Amino acid sequence: MMALIDGDLYLYRTLAATEEETDWGDDVWSLTSDLKAAKINFNRTVKDYVEECGADWFTLCFSDKENFRKQLHPNYKSARRKIRKPVGYAYMIDWCRDNYRTATLPTLEADDVMGIKSNSTTIIVSDDKDMKTIPANLYRPQSGELLKITKEEADRNFLTQALTGDSTDGYKGLSGVGIKKAEAILGSRPHWGAVEDAYIKAGYTREEALTQARLARILRTQDWDYEKQEVKLWTP
Repeated sequence: MMALIDGDLYLYRTLAATEEETDWGDDVWSLTSDLKAAKINFNRTVKDYVEECGADWFTLCFSDKENFRKQLHPNYKSARRKIRKPVGYAYMIDWCRDNYRTATLPTLEADDVMGIKSNSTTIIVSDDKDMKTIPANLYRPQSGELLKITKEEADRNFLTQALTGDSTDGYKGLSGVGIKKAEAILGSRPHWGAVEDAYIKAGYTREEALTQARLARILRTQDWDYEKQEVKLWTP
């Protein structure tokens, strides 16, 4: 069993915890990070997660610098543009690539890479709720949950996300719809038609509904063209 580990998430957390502020007096402050400590801590974290989920080996998945979703919606993750990455983040990604097995695909986020590479012989390691939209084995270290997400569960979670949106990522979904309303819209047999109808009744167009779904869609194997190295946009 191979673990597909969310490198973005856990490297960020490790480096954020390693930063240290220093007051030099006279209103002079500096922010530093002990990258030797960060390397030790990150290596320990990865090894712990691999052992906890029962994997034999692992791949760290990282996001590309380009993001295809920004071509679909210019405000995608716009709120995060002003959020500073921890000290040493870019250097540590290069260090990871030199010292571990890693994976990055053009224009994709780490979530997409994990989703595309996921199969019956892999297990995704991530605390990101979006990974519940992938039919896969999933280990969530923060809660200790070891889940097997079926295709039916993954599809329902994806359609729910298409309705509720994700304000953190900058797409709003269907205005006024939270988890409970989404469940009511989808009913016992969730399908795209129910989502599209809800958008249209609220005054949106089919194209707007589809864009929200494509922003919500964490890519699966069938959503990636291996030969052309490009996204096959989700179509109902």
